[in-house]
Amino acid sequence: MSRLIGDRKFYRSTMAVAVPIMVQNFITNFVSMLDNIMVGRVGTAQMSGVAIVNQVLFVINLCIFGAVSGAGIFTAQYAGSGDSEGVRATFRFKLMAVLAISLAGIGAMGTFGEELISLWLRGEGSPEEAAQYLKYGLEYMRVMLWGIVPFAVSNVYCSTLRENGETVAPMAAGIIAVLANLGLNYALIFGHLGAPAMGVRGAAWATVISRFVELGAAALWTHRHTARFPFARGLYRTMRVPAALTGQILKKGTPLILNETLWAAGMAVLNQCYSVRSLAVVSAINIESTVWNAMSVAYMATGNAVGIIIGQRLGRGTDKDAVMDELVKLTAFSVAMNVVTAAVLAAVSPFFPLLYATTDEVRALATKFILVQAAIMPLYAFTNCCYFALRSGGRTMITVLFDSVFVWGVNVPLAFILSRYTSVPVVPMFAAVQLTEAVKCLIGYAFIKKRTWMQTITV
Repeated sequence: MSRLIGDRKFYRSTMAVAVPIMVQNFITNFVSMLDNIMVGRVGTAQMSGVAIVNQVLFVINLCIFGAVSGAGIFTAQYAGSGDSEGVRATFRFKLMAVLAISLAGIGAMGTFGEELISLWLRGEGSPEEAAQYLKYGLEYMRVMLWGIVPFAVSNVYCSTLRENGETVAPMAAGIIAVLANLGLNYALIFGHLGAPAMGVRGAAWATVISRFVELGAAALWTHRHTARFPFARGLYRTMRVPAALTGQILKKGTPLILNETLWAAGMAVLNQCYSVRSLAVVSAINIESTVWNAMSVAYMATGNAVGIIIGQRLGRGTDKDAVMDELVKLTAFSVAMNVVTAAVLAAVSPFFPLLYATTDEVRALATKFILVQAAIMPLYAFTNCCYFALRSGGRTMITVLFDSVFVWGVNVPLAFILSRYTSVPVVPMFAAVQLTEAVKCLIGYAFIKKRTWMQTITV
């Protein structure tokens, strides 16, 4: 038992990394939740149209996250060894990569937006209802495209600061942005403070403006603190990245980009499979995912802490036994924390859907989906720690097998077969797909136990 529990110093150092990330993510997701509720108060069609577009944007956002993470495993180890030039080079790589992804995503959504939204509108329901979902989805999407680039560049700044051990500044930038988003939502969705009532377009413009605010805050703070973070000096003097490092990042990072993209696409396909049952499922999944995102910050933050802390330890050449001991304690802490979080999520499940101006059918489905997710949350905490540990040592091909290959090889076929070839109701179908996380726990444990993932990749 003592192997699972650390001393006070261990938890202080862990929370110093995890809490700012947790606070930032919670505030961001909490305001997104309020944004979602505000749109949901306007009507079911508006809420569902926005939810469908966000499914597509989620794929682009995760692709950006994958590019940042791929270079980030090098950034964390360079930071651990005190190599500012290495950190500077990885920042430049991140920037060029996310700009390329952003432009590709904007082009794809701008060209095929209507076709993509229509994929979620094939369930049981009236053609008039589906047409309304499409109308509001397109309105929202056309504005949201303007926010992809600032979101991407902000991720570059914030991730680099975190990998250098600075988690408070990205948190502060995120807080400023979400407060701006919240105020603009209130004004632009409903037409308060002298602004026009713009509905879903108002929600989109609020998000876009807040992303520019976050980028400005993060970049300004970084370049005003070059004494603490010398990588920011001369950052844009050139955009050159050493060829050898570029090759290393592409070798280690490309699997991460593919993994995040394929995983996000897999999540979108799963939700599309659920939507085959009825249009009401689209709205119910949206409500479930909104509260899930707000409550999942604990396991996501501790997972990020695993990636940063273990990556820095490996960069310093820490003894493998000590690294494994720290990982075991971090994972136990994450699972225990999320048992509590899951209990809270289950407790709010009957009440949260009441905040939406929607039908009783949608509310009942959303409550059941939330309860399923609450039951699975501790398993997600375990597998998330495994994922970030494997990634911290540069074993990115293993993370692809562990993450996106599992989604496409197990989850998607299971959902596709159940939705197309059986009459299984949507809630048991959803539960069956989510319960496969137990299998991932066994796989993750097997990979971690082998210790072959413990590599120092910046020497």
